[in-house]
Amino acid sequence: MKLEDFCQINPTVQLNRNEEYEFVEMADLVPGDRYVISKNKKVFNGSFSKFSNKDTLMAKITPCLENGKISQYIGASKAFGSTEFNIFREKENISDANYLYYLVSSTIVKDPAIKSMSGAIGRQRANLDEIKQINVPDFNIATQEKIAKILSNYDDLIENNNKRIKILEEMAQKIYKEWFVDFKFPNHETVTFKQTDLGSEVMPIKGKNITKAIIKKGNVPVVAGGIEPAYYHNIPNTVAPVITVSASGANAGYINLYYQDIWASDCSYIDTTMTPYVYYYYLLLKYNQIKVTNMQRGAAQPHVYPQDLAQLKIKIPEENIIREFNEIITPFFSEISNFSLKNQTLKQTRDLLLPRLISGEIDVENMGVK
Repeated sequence: MKLEDFCQINPTVQLNRNEEYEFVEMADLVPGDRYVISKNKKVFNGSFSKFSNKDTLMAKITPCLENGKISQYIGASKAFGSTEFNIFREKENISDANYLYYLVSSTIVKDPAIKSMSGAIGRQRANLDEIKQINVPDFNIATQEKIAKILSNYDDLIENNNKRIKILEEMAQKIYKEWFVDFKFPNHETVTFKQTDLGSEVMPIKGKNITKAIIKKGNVPVVAGGIEPAYYHNIPNTVAPVITVSASGANAGYINLYYQDIWASDCSYIDTTMTPYVYYYYLLLKYNQIKVTNMQRGAAQPHVYPQDLAQLKIKIPEENIIREFNEIITPFFSEISNFSLKNQTLKQTRDLLLPRLISGEIDVENMGVK
């Protein structure tokens, strides 16, 4: 069966101009995470992709598609987002919305979509006409629902872990604010703070650029200018935990923390070889995220480099206070690291099952799936 016969592709959604709706941008889609929600509302003025609850969003531009930016939207009945999405929706009595997400995420659809890409280097897009003609299995609804349920069990665990990670990080950020913004920590009256700049305490290092053409397949995230890893390599050039600050592009200045060794590419980084207080400096930088973002220079291609970060004005206490604080918050980040590692394992298991279920290699017809 052709994909265009199996589901609706870029279906019609009626939105009124100059009215506010939920909005999803490309950065909201996290490769490997099934669900995407809107983080803000925007006024609709046309020329956007439009979708509804449970629709599947697939990036159609490089490198987002190759990186696996495919998610199922969970939210309002009417929403809109980046023009660089193709939208897939179930057809009544033919396809199931949850199964459809897994089908579009599988190599059956994703690989031909990637191969169909054309256009200028760096701005290539998948060919919609070719995507419509992809041959897909014609499982009945009951079989689709079973396949989706098996795989959903993994994604639901991943989503629950993501919620726990979010809570733990918010707790760590709250403690940082209590200590170093509100000064509500033991004996704070006797502690001396000094005004300095980041570079005087720890100097961020510029990553080493690496192109997709020369990477070797592996599980090491390559962190470039985006919010998520650009691709994966077989060796790291940092030691976890490691703070990264995106160096160029629309997300220049974005601060992140990785709990595994990474290859730092188009970013600045601070890792455990440079300071034993990585968690402290991460929370300090996240608290100053707006200031760091405002360091962007360059109109066509904004950038934030180590020398810019080095000039960030900060107020820090004596080292023994930093050490004490770091000891208090380390358990929070250790838990986050554990949940992150669990999610990696869950994703790997799910991704091993996905092609075998979608291809029919694993027969679910007689399975009792709950």
